[in-house]
Order: sequence, then C-alpha cells, then structure tokens
Amino acid sequence: MIDAADCATGVKPAQLEKLAAAVVADGGAVLAEYREPLGGHWQLLCSLPIRNVVPAPFQRDLSDSHVVRMREVIERTDRFLDPLITVRTDSGDYWTPNGYHRLEAMRRIGARAVVAIVVPEVQVAYQILALNTERAPGTREKSMQALRLARLLAKTERLPELEFAPELETPYYVTFGICYEARPRFAASAYQGLLRRVDAFLDEELGAALATREARAGALLELDDKIGEILDVLREDHGLDSSARAAVIAHVNPLRGTRATRDRVPTPREYDEAMRAIFDAAAALDVAAFAEVLLSGPA
Repeated sequence: MIDAADCATGVKPAQLEKLAAAVVADGGAVLAEYREPLGGHWQLLCSLPIRNVVPAPFQRDLSDSHVVRMREVIERTDRFLDPLITVRTDSGDYWTPNGYHRLEAMRRIGARAVVAIVVPEVQVAYQILALNTERAPGTREKSMQALRLARLLAKTERLPELEFAPELETPYYVTFGICYEARPRFAASAYQGLLRRVDAFLDEELGAALATREARAGALLELDDKIGEILDVLREDHGLDSSARAAVIAHVNPLRGTRATRDRVPTPREYDEAMRAIFDAAAALDVAAFAEVLLSGPA
C-alpha cells in the first residue's frame, strides 16, 4: 500500500510507456499516468474511441433493461463519471470485463469516446471476472440504497419524486427501505407482487413523498404484523411453517386474479384502497378453514 502523494511518483516501467504510445496511436489520449494505492501498480487514465472498446469475450450477457436504466441516468447527468476498466489486446481492441452495460449505454446515446482506466496486465481482466460473479444486490440492498438517496436528495431538491424515477428505480423501494430500518428481517419479497400493481412514483415534492412513504411503510408493517399472527396460528395449531406466508398474502390479495393494465399508472387513492382491502381481508380470514385448504393440497 502507498500514500496518496506516492500515487503520482516513482519510476515508470517501460511497459507503461509502450502502452501509452499505443493508446495515442489508437486515437486515444492519456489523461494521467499513476499508481493505484493498494499494490502500487502503474496504470493509465485515458479517453478512448468508443469504437475500440469491446466487452471481454467472457463477459456476461447484456441485460437490455439494465442498459435502458443506465442510459437514462447517464443522459440525466449529462456526464460519464464512472470510468471503464480496460486492457489492451494485441489487435488494438480494449476489452472491458466490467463495463459492458455502461459501454452499451454510451453507444446508444451516440458517444464517440469513453474514459477508461487502462491496465497494462491483461490477466487483470480475468481477475475482475471473479469480482463480477459476486452476488447481485438484492431487494434489501436496493431498497436501503433508494431510501438513503431519497433522503439525501430531499435535502436540496424541490422536485417531485417521479422526477427521480431512474435513480430510485422502483416506486416501492423507498417504502421497503423504511420497513427494513424498522424490521431488518422484513419479508419484502412477499409483498412485491402486490405493490408492483398498485404503487407508482409520487407527484409530490421529495420531502412530502418521503412522509407519504413513511406512512405507507407503517401501514405495510401493520399488515405484516397481521400476516405474522396468521402464520403463528398456522404453525402452532396446524403444523404449517413460515413458507405459507406467500400463500396467505396471495389469498387475501384483493387484486388476485385481475389483469394489470399495461402502462397505466395507479393513483395514490387506488394504493390506499388496495392496502385497506388486503388488511381487512387478512383480519377477517378464517384461519382454520384456510389451513384445511393448504393441507389438502391442489385438487
């Protein structure tokens, strides 16, 4: 490990100088030569012609929906702020083992260049592949990230929540984040199917929207408590385990069996009505009769 000041000092290896010359010959520009702070390895920060940058051949398949979201965010900021990591091949291509979606988003925008860290050692690309196999962020991570972002934005922004849809990604993530704060083992995935049908980004200033999300989280936790009471009875009196949670929620879901209308945005009133209906249905559930249905299995 090296100190911050040492990242810009030291003897540059001949391999680095050769790589810098190749970048220029390929139509790029070397913006900086520096040592990274962990191992003290030399690498380049460059601008590269986008036509020369390609996904590494062992890269995972592209997710079009992820590219679309990334493009929206990049266009909103009007900046490319997250450099790709690349290695140069003998053919003059620059493999990126971890930037496929950002690269494709920039292509679709029509960018002519990207900023990249160019690493001299090709084998680093294979090591980065191992990093890419880490578990993708789950609902909890995404929800907590959305909540923190919404709170940060609310301090300075006076725009409605719906203006930040690309950054927050999904309407109910902020609500889930508040639930996770109060109840770390909150079973958010059990409620996604319902909220996907009735929740939407709010046409309220972020601060007010956060207050609405706080209220919705409180109601959702109240519903979760009621579902928990039902599960306790199913377990203690009928020998069923907590895996019955999804079946209970599906049974009391007022939208069960209805078809969603594509591109239709649900209103806050519809959200409130649906949540009130599911709570009332849960409160009125004949648990013993429902247990018989579960125990009898499919007809």
